[in-house]
Order: sequence, then C-alpha cells, then structure tokens
Amino acid sequence: MKGNWLLPESLADTLPAEARRIEELRRQLLDLFRTYGFELVAPPLVEYIDSLLSGTGSDLNLRTSKLVDQLSGRTLGVRADMTPQITRIDAHLLNRAGVTRLCYCGPVLHARPAGLLSSRELLQIGAEIFGHKGFEADLEIIRLALESARLAGVQTLRLDLCHAGLVRSLIEADAAARAAGGRR
Repeated sequence: MKGNWLLPESLADTLPAEARRIEELRRQLLDLFRTYGFELVAPPLVEYIDSLLSGTGSDLNLRTSKLVDQLSGRTLGVRADMTPQITRIDAHLLNRAGVTRLCYCGPVLHARPAGLLSSRELLQIGAEIFGHKGFEADLEIIRLALESARLAGVQTLRLDLCHAGLVRSLIEADAAARAAGGRR
C-alpha cells in the first residue's frame, strides 16, 4: 500500500517553505519584467505536437513528453520549453506591428531529467522582445537577465554570449561607435 504514494522518478512535491520562496521570487521577477514594459502571457501546458515543435530542433522533440488527445486522436505534447509558444503567440495571435515585449512563467515537463539530480518538472520564467532588429533589444534582455539574477540572489555571475549573430552585432555596433567618436 505504501507504494501507491510514490511519485515518478525525478519528480517531487514542493513543500511550504520552498513553495513560498519560489512564489515570492516569481512575483518579484514578473513585477520587474512589467517595469521594463513586458506583458504577461500564459500559453497552455499541452498543445498539438506539430504546433508545439514548429520551428524547433530535434533536441526539444526529445525533451517533450507526448500523449494522445482523447477528443481528436492527434498527438499532444506537454511543453518542455515555453519559448516556442511565446513565439507562436506573437506571430499568430497578436501579430502586432512594431515591437512587442512578452513575458511568461509556468511549469514545463522534460521527458528525461537533464542530469542525475535534476527534476523533470521545472518552473520556467522568461521575457522575449519581438519586432526589433537592432542590438538594443539584445542589450535590454541582457540588462533584464542581470537584474533578474541579482533579484534571485545570485552572487557570482558569468554571462556567456554564444549566439554568433548577437556577438557580431555587438562588435559591429562598437566598431561603428568608435569610428563615429574617433575612439580607439
């Protein structure tokens, strides 16, 4: 009878003290995002798999848990990452001209844990800027990420810029600024 109370591997309950700490930080971060002009959206936990994985790589497909929709017979996916959903909301539901700032927070489920001591159920929080091609949007997101880490109490922080397009844009902008200002 005791086995009936077991949870699946790499899943756990969050007890009151930790749940309170997580909720307080979630509120602080969403309030911070609002001060930067981000609007909160909440996509569904489950979507048709073809919509959920549209435009993503095979890595996300492997991390996504799948099930069959009892109403349609189609394959559903439990989101493993909210970012593609936010992109879908911007492109197909809001479809605004100009810059759109969206933020989100919610649970995601990974089919397998990322590491030995990792959980498969995580809380993902984030912010995305759509419709701005300049490096200013990248800088805004970096500032927001650094302020978010500070709010979360991160003491030692290292920022790795690994997207080639972002790094190239920053280098070009710096070179242009130096040429215009005559600095070296």
